[in-house]
Amino acid sequence: MQLLDIQSFSYEERQGLLPNLTSALADCGGWVLCRRSLSPSMTEIRLEIQLRSILDLYTSIVSSGLELTRSGHLGLTNLCNCRKNLTTATDLGQVVTIRLEISFLEEITLQSLLTTGTTPA
Repeated sequence: MQLLDIQSFSYEERQGLLPNLTSALADCGGWVLCRRSLSPSMTEIRLEIQLRSILDLYTSIVSSGLELTRSGHLGLTNLCNCRKNLTTATDLGQVVTIRLEISFLEEITLQSLLTTGTTPA
């Protein structure tokens, strides 16, 4: 199978989200291959998971607090549909590689706007 790129974002703090997400990925059977910072507000996680566990992965990502883009939801939904239609143990044992890109967004508050004296674009 080919690489699936998923973009996501979160308003949560990086220090709180990443340990919970990494633990959730391991609990559902995912293998984290690489985790690196792309910028101060962006992280990339590369992982592999067997197709039989893709639904568990999907629920783990969403329950950890990440918001997925439309294409991320569609990519994971397609894999879930693929899994549903496969019946042999060999087919379900296929390994899927996923690149999960997480953007950490700052929540704009009224106080921060008053402090800086600017308006959001």
